[in-house]
Amino acid sequence: MENGATQPVIVAIDGPSGTGKSSTSKAVAAQLGLSYLDTGAQYRAITWWMVSNGIDVEDPSAIAAVAGKPEILSGTDPAAPTIEVDGFDVAGPIRTQDVTSKVSAVSAVPEVRARITELQRALAASAERGIVVEGRDIGTTVLPDADLKIFLTASPEARAARRSGELKGADVHSTREALIKRDAADSSRKTSPLAKADDAVEVDTTELTLTQVIECVVTLVEEKRAVR
Repeated sequence: MENGATQPVIVAIDGPSGTGKSSTSKAVAAQLGLSYLDTGAQYRAITWWMVSNGIDVEDPSAIAAVAGKPEILSGTDPAAPTIEVDGFDVAGPIRTQDVTSKVSAVSAVPEVRARITELQRALAASAERGIVVEGRDIGTTVLPDADLKIFLTASPEARAARRSGELKGADVHSTREALIKRDAADSSRKTSPLAKADDAVEVDTTELTLTQVIECVVTLVEEKRAVR
């Protein structure tokens, strides 16, 4: 294991909202001494920038025209991941309902995906110890050669319960409807849809505690390191 610890390993963790992706990815990265990247935060950041600058998020051509303008910087320390846009800390603002409701539309624009994918690949390539990258199209599009690909799933009910808990008492039914709507938008978009890579390991988190999911993923990473 000591030898394996020096081997950089790239882990892609995909799946829809509410499956425990972020909590699992951060914990796994911290436990194994890897960098961590929340790609969803990058899409939220560019969406926040669009909204803040008065760009019509219903107009793909307007979004495409300015996709290269915002400077997005992601900190990859799993203990304290950061996200900045043009030098401003936007970790709080990007989690608002306003941004959440618009992120699928902005993310679907090919120029936005190309821009963000470029950032993601650069961060993965520069991670000396290896990195855990979480998102929706990491194993299929962003890092198709990742050492390990994991696809987290859970029932819509379980996901809505978790997400409404995160959203401090949000209505579970409306949260469930919003999740299903976002799944449909993300799965059906033409550019890099939410999808499970053919060689990904699927982990259903519906009946698992977060600790169990983390243990499962850590074991998968360690097994992968051992055979490399």
